[in-house]
Amino acid sequence: MYFLRPRPSNPVWSSLKSQKFSKNWCRQLSQVQGPLETEDDWTDFQQTRTSLKTLTDAMSQYGSEQTSQWSLRDSLHRPAKDATLSALLASGAHFGHAASRMNPNFLPYAYGTRAGITLIDLDHTLPLLRRAAKVVRAVAANDGQIVFIGTRPDIRPVVQRAAQRLGSQGFHVGDRWLPGTLTNKWQMFGHETVRSKRIIPDLVILLNPIQNMNAIQECALSNVPTIAIVDSNVDPRIVMYPIPANDESPRTAEIITGVLSIAGREGIAIREAELQRMRLAVDTAWEDFHKMHELQGERPTEDGRPRDLNAVGFDY
Repeated sequence: MYFLRPRPSNPVWSSLKSQKFSKNWCRQLSQVQGPLETEDDWTDFQQTRTSLKTLTDAMSQYGSEQTSQWSLRDSLHRPAKDATLSALLASGAHFGHAASRMNPNFLPYAYGTRAGITLIDLDHTLPLLRRAAKVVRAVAANDGQIVFIGTRPDIRPVVQRAAQRLGSQGFHVGDRWLPGTLTNKWQMFGHETVRSKRIIPDLVILLNPIQNMNAIQECALSNVPTIAIVDSNVDPRIVMYPIPANDESPRTAEIITGVLSIAGREGIAIREAELQRMRLAVDTAWEDFHKMHELQGERPTEDGRPRDLNAVGFDY
């Protein structure tokens, strides 16, 4: 079978002007047309490849190139800083449970029912999510420990990634919450561990609160604030900061947890910047103190402190 070169009147040839072809386009086209059997086939193929390369080099300066490509797991690995109504709607965050299973206290967050399914009002979800993000940012900025709890297999990677974004201040529970972790900490961890380490977290975020009622009760007894994704069959009053959304959608959990974890990372950055500013201020004060004593003719000790033992030095 001969490999025919397209002519300018051919629609395939005219479409070459509007797109940039890869280097192996000729190879793919030859595979479609068939193998090169004779010497003439090979000659035609070489001429066609040369012509296409010339045209590609001439037209490559026009048009645009795709620099990034959306992936289904982008919300997990590259979450957005702030959620939008369109993103929540696309993830199915507005789908609740059957209308017959709706908790009466969830009524202020319900938009209505359709086909027997409760629809969640995302106009309430977005501001409550932003309020929760401010709480996470403030806790992280004050060196608080944050625990993400998601005990379903499909949301286990979500809590793992969220805890990793917070570094040493982030923790996660992905398998099962052990009863007595907070209320029976002396027996669970031992007296030495409880005295030397911080056992009680400063904030707990739950992705499936119904399956972790023990954790919610222990947080309430230990005065630990809680944030949770609350579906239509859940009483929003069981947590301190409810976020009405579909708690059975992994994509919804990725969006909400991504926003909260990024807010926590921003809080950590704020704290580090503040500590750096304080260090610079203390160092500047020490330099001024040293210069002042040099001008007065007094030489401080080798560690930079004054010779007067009653003088109060700076410490940080």
